[in-house]
Amino acid sequence: MTQPIYTGISEEILSIEKAADFVDAAENGALNMFIGKVRNHNMGKAVNAVSYDVFAPLACNVFQEICAEATAQFGDRLRLYIEHYKGKLEIGGISIIIAVGSPHRDESFQACRYLIEQLKIRAPIWKQEHYVDGDSEWVKGHTLCGHHHE
Repeated sequence: MTQPIYTGISEEILSIEKAADFVDAAENGALNMFIGKVRNHNMGKAVNAVSYDVFAPLACNVFQEICAEATAQFGDRLRLYIEHYKGKLEIGGISIIIAVGSPHRDESFQACRYLIEQLKIRAPIWKQEHYVDGDSEWVKGHTLCGHHHE
């Protein structure tokens, strides 16, 4: 059976509906999504936009690798979708969509979390924050970091 996996980089607005439709199947009772959005602050600085640069060929290879790993760990009946935005986004813009469809919720939750955490560690994606004060800075991606309480 060919694994239903979609991975991509887009310079167009990302579609939640496209992701949900891709992972949908009659045998699935679960759909889990992670939607990453640009927020108006980071590490105590006011943000007004973020630019993402991506080395697309390598990024898509990494996305495929982590999808294969998720399938091996959480089951071969998963349907997986990863799409990342490339370009500049204003506050509220969607930078990434990860969707997982599966027969049951447990593997859907676990696989979705695995995909985003591995992507943050391994994918060649760079993020430049543009601050309200006119400054900008390239920032490192974080995995399970502790600034969720800021």
